[in-house]
Parts: sequence; C-alpha cells; structure tokens
Amino acid sequence: METSIDVHANLVDEVVRLSGERTDVVAIEAALREYVRSRRKELLLRLPGNICLEENWRELRDAKPDD
Repeated sequence: METSIDVHANLVDEVVRLSGERTDVVAIEAALREYVRSRRKELLLRLPGNICLEENWRELRDAKPDD
C-alpha cells in the first residue's frame, strides 16, 4: 500500500539518523514497526493476571504447538 503524508523534515531526518537506515521510507517503516511493537507490549502488560517466565521459560521455548 502506498500512502502520501506530510511529515516535518526534521522529524524524518532524525528518524533516519537514529535508525541508521539509508532511505526515508525504510526508516519510517522501521519506526512504525517499533511503535506498533511497543504499543502491543503496553497493551499486553495491562491485561489482568501474570505468568512467571523465570521458572518456565525453557519449557515455553521448547513447547510444540500441540502441547
């Protein structure tokens, strides 16, 4: 999908500089992916309940989808 948006040039330059990407498009896509990842993480952390990964991370790592 192609979208045209107006973004302040200084902001785009900063994203390119911080990301180390070579083009504006790739840098902006990387920034958007990071934003989505961060927001999803925040939303997951707000869910009720908890799980202790310190005790069973190896079990979770080795688990098969059928387990």
